[in-house]
Amino acid sequence: MTTPHAAKTTPDDLTITPRDIHFATQAAHNKAWLGGDPVATAVFNAMSLTFPDGERLFMDAVRHYRGELSGKLLEDARAFIKQEAIHSREHVALNGGLDRDHYPIDAIEAEIRDRIRITRERGPIAMLSVTIALEHFTAMMADVTLEDGSVFEGTHEDILRLWQWHALEESEHKAVAFDVFQQVTQDWTPRQRYFLRTRVMALVTLLFTSNISRYASKLLIADGVSPWTARARVLWYLLFKPGLFRKGWRTYWAWYRPGFHPWDHDNRATIAAWQDRFSPEGAEAGTA
Repeated sequence: MTTPHAAKTTPDDLTITPRDIHFATQAAHNKAWLGGDPVATAVFNAMSLTFPDGERLFMDAVRHYRGELSGKLLEDARAFIKQEAIHSREHVALNGGLDRDHYPIDAIEAEIRDRIRITRERGPIAMLSVTIALEHFTAMMADVTLEDGSVFEGTHEDILRLWQWHALEESEHKAVAFDVFQQVTQDWTPRQRYFLRTRVMALVTLLFTSNISRYASKLLIADGVSPWTARARVLWYLLFKPGLFRKGWRTYWAWYRPGFHPWDHDNRATIAAWQDRFSPEGAEAGTA
């Protein structure tokens, strides 16, 4: 829900909590762990493959500017880095169970690292601007995960909890990198900020959608699906049914509003409902 008087920083009453949970990932070793659907499984495996190196980029982008932060924003930045470090660790574990003799995992990971290297070479502000754009994507998909359980219908409980936990923490910290961006560009004009973040988002949208669909297609091709059919099925899944990317279109397009802030979409009630499930006591049941 978008509110007309939304805060322009992360709300003061929101605590970003790193939850150091180890998940059992053995169930994801099956070829179609997501409800028996090979296309859905390929899409989420493709996203998981991007997370370890991608989240290290996010951490380094925010870490670079910690000396310019103070107060709650500095605390939020530290919590953001801790959360992303744990996310990276758990997705390394998840990805480690994929059959590298059957799937072109090494080639996909090499391409991901090469693309991230290019972003790093463009400098700290490029890294941060790409981070805020991709964090908007992850927040959008986190909303779908937390609010529409049908996407993961039939998924093993261990793997389901991993993705729900990841979605919860992405929702909690969805504006931290954006707040850092606002802080370190405070001497820029609003026009300069707007031009950079919308230009980067347009490019990230094209590349992220294309890359995820290509990586997922490669995984399906390894299972014997023809290249054309694999690409068509992945795009259908992402854009039409169930429409993983389409479901969050309102959140996505909000980015292009002047004066946008991630907490214009105030979903603290949803976050609060899920926090209880991943409290220290609730999290214990999901650890391995």
